[in-house]
Amino acid sequence: MSENNLFNASSIFGENVFNDKVMKERLPKKTYAKLKETIREGKDLDLETADVVAHEMKEWAIEKGATHFTHWFQPLTGVTAEKHDSFISAPTSTGETLMCFSGKELIKGEPDASSFPSGGLRATFEARGYTTWDCSSPAFVRIDESGGTLLIPTAFSAYTGEALDQKTPLLRSMEALDKEAVRLLHLLGYNDVNHVAPSVGVEQEYFIIDRDKFKERKDLVYTGRTLFGAMPPKGQEMDDHYFGTIQEKIAVFMKDVDKELWKLGVPAKTEHNEVAPAQHELAPIFEEANIAVDHNQIMMETLRKVANRHGLQCLLHEKPFAGVNGSGKHNNWSLVTDTGINLLDPGDTPHNNIRFLLFLCCVIAAVDNHADLLRESAADVGNDHRLGGSEAPPAVISIFLGEQLGDVMDQLVSTGTATHSIPGKKVKTGVRALPDFTKDATDRNRTSPFAFTGNKFEFRMVGSEDSVGEPNVVLNTIMAEAICDACDYIEKADDVEVAVHDYIKELAMKHQRIIFNGNGYSKEWAEEAERRGLPNIVSMFEAIPALTADKNVATFEKFKVFTKGELESRADIEYEQYAKKINIEARTMIDMVEKQFIPAAIKYEKHVADSINAIKNASGLSCDTQINILKKVDAKISEMAEALSTLSELIKDAKFDNNKDFAEHFYKKVVPAMNALRKPVDELEMLVAKEDWPMPSYGDLLFEV
Repeated sequence: MSENNLFNASSIFGENVFNDKVMKERLPKKTYAKLKETIREGKDLDLETADVVAHEMKEWAIEKGATHFTHWFQPLTGVTAEKHDSFISAPTSTGETLMCFSGKELIKGEPDASSFPSGGLRATFEARGYTTWDCSSPAFVRIDESGGTLLIPTAFSAYTGEALDQKTPLLRSMEALDKEAVRLLHLLGYNDVNHVAPSVGVEQEYFIIDRDKFKERKDLVYTGRTLFGAMPPKGQEMDDHYFGTIQEKIAVFMKDVDKELWKLGVPAKTEHNEVAPAQHELAPIFEEANIAVDHNQIMMETLRKVANRHGLQCLLHEKPFAGVNGSGKHNNWSLVTDTGINLLDPGDTPHNNIRFLLFLCCVIAAVDNHADLLRESAADVGNDHRLGGSEAPPAVISIFLGEQLGDVMDQLVSTGTATHSIPGKKVKTGVRALPDFTKDATDRNRTSPFAFTGNKFEFRMVGSEDSVGEPNVVLNTIMAEAICDACDYIEKADDVEVAVHDYIKELAMKHQRIIFNGNGYSKEWAEEAERRGLPNIVSMFEAIPALTADKNVATFEKFKVFTKGELESRADIEYEQYAKKINIEARTMIDMVEKQFIPAAIKYEKHVADSINAIKNASGLSCDTQINILKKVDAKISEMAEALSTLSELIKDAKFDNNKDFAEHFYKKVVPAMNALRKPVDELEMLVAKEDWPMPSYGDLLFEV
């Protein structure tokens, strides 16, 4: 066993994190208490305390090998951002310098806000923006070949105060949810509860391919997905990759990823082969939502970095290969009190667990009232290729409760009260050497976008490349609203117990349409969903308007998560990003066809024609097979040239007055033209000899890692 594999996970976990243990050891008791109070109660941190924290953080980071620090934030670009500053101060008169880091530098940074997406909130002549230390998410040192850097998680806002990032609205939504959930629990008699937080576990899917082959494909390099490619003879139809034995090369990569993540305090737990060839999954242990979102960003960055180190390439695009399963990011969400109660744990008898039923019905109401907004939170250009296929959730939002809870809800709807719960049953294996076991009272439904899975809800719609910040902002906010409505109802009642029972029944009856326990992939469900009045939003372009719908704006503004202006800016950003991403894909397709596929096809035509002439001259034999191939190739070249001309005209000097019209042009005209161009190219790949094809095939990418 190599030295690299000889390590103890518990001994390295969190070693590069300025976590609570480190703070407790290094900070004066008074400073530590003040900082913990700030984290717990959201109070302002005075500069004197910040200076002490900054000094100890700097000393600790330098011991870890750090020479620079950066405010690490999450702008609306889909990736993280950072600007590095060294710890050195101005040289003294003797030419010496000190290593300094002040409380002011810790608390506040000032990046250029006009160079990040702002939806019109910032212009070039209005460049000032601020990053603000999020002391609830611990700082950490990233160590790589460039050395060590102290990364400080921060929020990012405009000079005028608007949120320009994923973190600020997430923290706002968590505060709103905390306030309303504590309010409701106090009404129910749980007066010892002072804090409720969303707990999140994010399952991350990804593809791993050979890096050298990746660099031979312009489409993968520029867009993260293959814009062309014919299916190999074998795909995923044998189901032999899922949970299969992990290749040694991939296992070594995974172990290196684990090691990097554990050092940064990311509790990476489960890893396995996914359904598609070359596809894998990594899942952590649950954490408070803010930390979970930060850690998922670290996870994506680490997967990419470690893959490169191993001569591999990590693909996080939602659909890097047509015809095989794409990658999602399952957002497992629940609510936990500071007294250790999981509010979505049904217990053994959920029918008489009033606290659980009330919170469950609030979730159901929240999702039904804002299905469009929840769908929008998972909207992405890449996800358009994934959602709605028989591999991922349908575009229709519904809730899966399973047999046990479904039966409880049916009782509430039909009789107004639930008197029993279907128990878990014992499974008899029929083998003496194998123990019998008790199965769960509820099965799993992989076709549901929002499924109850024991003591949490799994939102399976999120795309693998996306931040989970936005879906958690939405979940927290709509749940805060649903809980607030419950509180308003109960507080007006003379008898709390009767009011709670009545409200549970009311919600069960009012929102039963959102519950569906069947096959979400079926055509019948799409038709049934339409009859129920559930929205079927099939694309990112069609999902964006949910951000500025009056009812959604009212919800966000009520709980001070977003202002109307912030929502309008985000909608504008999403329209712009949609158009730009499609534009890049279209231009990449044109470049590849003009410079690679047409020359390759013509070259192959010449080879075939030369072979025909050689055969005729040598023997005079018939060349019907070769002539037939020549005709097919020529026909595909003509079809390709025509589709190329159409696409080129559609993106040539495309200019519109606003980003929505810009996006609509690409959605309605450019995307169909791209599909029309892909068809003859993929068909040509099946005709042209492999040695004449200008890039690695799907078979090369998926099966030769």
